[in-house]
Amino acid sequence: MAAFNHLKNNSSDWLMLRALVLIATISGLLVVMSFSLSKPYIESNKQQAIDKALFELVVNASDKKEFIIAGDKILPASELMQLKQEQSSEAEIKPLYALYNKQEKLISLALQAEASGYQDKIQILYTFDPKCQCIRGIKVLKMAETPGIGDKISSDKDFLQNFIELDTSLNEDWGTLKNKIVSVKHGKKRHLWEIDSISGATISSSAVARMLNQSAQQFVPIIMKHLSFLQSKVLHRKPGQQGKAVLELSHE
Repeated sequence: MAAFNHLKNNSSDWLMLRALVLIATISGLLVVMSFSLSKPYIESNKQQAIDKALFELVVNASDKKEFIIAGDKILPASELMQLKQEQSSEAEIKPLYALYNKQEKLISLALQAEASGYQDKIQILYTFDPKCQCIRGIKVLKMAETPGIGDKISSDKDFLQNFIELDTSLNEDWGTLKNKIVSVKHGKKRHLWEIDSISGATISSSAVARMLNQSAQQFVPIIMKHLSFLQSKVLHRKPGQQGKAVLELSHE
């Protein structure tokens, strides 16, 4: 308190302190405003990158529809805000993309997955084909792996061959995968659920295997359970019903 009174009595020091406080306050407000203003653009750029990756992975797709996986349910993405308002707990909500051809037939589904790599988190987008119950391709959305080594997971042709038909078929009870997705040493792949690692980049290769296994174990059973719902992008509500879209098909 004595130091404060001393500053107050010394007009030049007091004015300097007030100026510093004012500058710090304005700087903080500018940072908050900058983040708030830029956030929609950041989210828009992220979505554009995802959309671009989707149609690069599924070249014969002509349209997509966005859904969310919430618990063991699949709902249209438009229900997200209402779902958040209704939920008493913070249940995991996962985006799910359904891709359709010109005949409006479902041809692929896509999800995001992530795991820790050698340097930082690796985030990917992968496509799932319900006909073969297999992963058909991946696109790296974010990574900070070692240039020329770990970052080969996004460009190495031999490594990307792993995801032409990576087995994610389910057990008879449709509860879990028949086989865990694992990475193996380069040249040692013998089964369709194995990922042939990149020489010198085993940590990054293993991270991809871990994230795909974790995601597929959790979400493939839910997708297959609701497959008939996803096979049509036209949703209807029951007459007079409000709220969430009903999980029934239209073949218009």
